[in-house]
Amino acid sequence: MQRERIEKSRQRRDFRSRAKIFGTPERPRLVVFRSGRHIYAQIIDDVAGVTLVSSSTRSRVLRDHLKRGDNKEAAKIVGSALAKQAMDIGIKAVCFDRNGYKYHGRVKALADAAREAGLRL
Repeated sequence: MQRERIEKSRQRRDFRSRAKIFGTPERPRLVVFRSGRHIYAQIIDDVAGVTLVSSSTRSRVLRDHLKRGDNKEAAKIVGSALAKQAMDIGIKAVCFDRNGYKYHGRVKALADAAREAGLRL
C-alpha cells in the first residue's frame, strides 16, 4: 500500500518535470530509472521518438564489472559508460530528466559521472 503511494507521488513529480523537459536532436534528454536492485539510463530524442543510447547495471558489458547494481559505485559506472557511448555518436550536451526522483544518492552519482566523462548536463 505504502509502496503504491510512493510510486504515485514519484509519477506526479515526473509529470510535472516532464512538462518542462523535452529532448531535441541537438540536446536529447537523459532519463534515469532506478529500481531496488538496478539503475537504468538512456538518452532519448523526443522529436523522433527514439532512444539513441542506453546503459544499465544489467547490460552485458557492465554486469561482469559490478558486484552489486544498487549502489552509488554502480551508478557511477553506468553514468560514465553512457557518456562514453554518447560521445562516440557525437552527443555532447543533454538535458537531465531525473524522472521524479530526488537529485541525491544514485541519481546524483550517475549525473556526476556523466559530467566527469565529458557530457554537458
